[in-house]
Amino acid sequence: MSDILKSVHKTAKGLKKAGAIDKTTMRKFDVLCLTQVHEFTPKQVRNLRLKYNLSQPVFAQYFNVSDKLIKKWEQGDSSPRGAALKMLSLAEKKGLEAIA
Repeated sequence: MSDILKSVHKTAKGLKKAGAIDKTTMRKFDVLCLTQVHEFTPKQVRNLRLKYNLSQPVFAQYFNVSDKLIKKWEQGDSSPRGAALKMLSLAEKKGLEAIA
């Protein structure tokens, strides 16, 4: 999350606590602060793995998937989805330590 977004979120929390904004509005601010998920191409998956200098089996352990699935993602035979897609987005944005 960017520093600006953190600041806005903190201000919104204070406004909610003071009763100036309602629960629904606060939820909208919470959603803005979530890591955005996007589709990953096979090349993006491979580049992310290589960025951390990891083998397919080790990279797979970070995502709790098989090394065969990582291979399928990298060859375009399958695409990451669900929780794995969210974790890839987190790893891309915040590093592997964010999911370890």
